[in-house]
Amino acid sequence: MLTSYAGIAVVLVIGIVFPLILLGVSRILHPKKPTPVKLLTYECGLETIGDTWVQFKISYFMYALIFVVFDVETIFLYPWAIKFQSLGLFAIVEMFIFIAILLLGFWYAWKEGALEWM
Repeated sequence: MLTSYAGIAVVLVIGIVFPLILLGVSRILHPKKPTPVKLLTYECGLETIGDTWVQFKISYFMYALIFVVFDVETIFLYPWAIKFQSLGLFAIVEMFIFIAILLLGFWYAWKEGALEWM
């Protein structure tokens, strides 16, 4: 049983260790000469004037969140579409329930005005 998961464990270890090694080598090799010019805040080629704290509208976040939800839905629909004919009636009903829940969430977001830009 454990041998069937050995490949996943190897990929997981490589996925964790390799970036850590690269970050360590980068920390060792990068030049360490901070100057006052390098430490200045850079914003579009201009020096910042006044308070640099900028608050973003929540609508950007809401659009990104809705995109992620429907992107995840697409990921779940692909395997279902591939095995559609062999799944049977239960799986078809389950997928329609899944899509109905997502549409209900989309309708709620629309009703609450989360998708209005201004």
